Amino acid sequence: MVQQEYRYIKRKERLAVYPGSFDPVTNGHIDIIERSLKFIDKLIVSVARHPAKKPLFAFKERVEMLQSVFSGRQEIVVDFFDGLLVDYLKKKGVYLVIRGLRAVSDFDYEFQMVLTNRKLLPGIETVFLTPKEEYLYLSSSAVKEIAKLNGPVEKFVPEIVAKKLKEKFSDPQDY
Repeated sequence: MVQQEYRYIKRKERLAVYPGSFDPVTNGHIDIIERSLKFIDKLIVSVARHPAKKPLFAFKERVEMLQSVFSGRQEIVVDFFDGLLVDYLKKKGVYLVIRGLRAVSDFDYEFQMVLTNRKLLPGIETVFLTPKEEYLYLSSSAVKEIAKLNGPVEKFVPEIVAKKLKEKFSDPQDY
């Protein structure tokens, strides 16, 4: 009998980045995060500072909410960046991006971004995931509008986010 030599090769950890403004994080975002973990070992959820947007929540608040939502989850790292996504990816040594798509209008914008990012950083790959049907219509903008009008947002966001939205809109000077 010939004895076979087995080599145990340590597999490289499969990493991806899920960038976004997360103003605020919704259950749709969380669905994309959870489902992406079927394909990767670790996900970096990175809050982007977008100079053209005027967010409801400060940069630090958005990072803290995400950290609270994913507290204790070793496979999810919350981070942030300012500047080009491709520069952030190079710095982290990650070449896989996760993005969510809800509608055709999302695709138009995302497709342009993919092509631009590929020109800036050859080798980058982007995986698009659609959220579960119950979240296809959900956006951070819609959640903020509901909260601003004192509507119930608990169905759309994690508990900590619902609490922060109520605090934010309880004082009209905050917005």
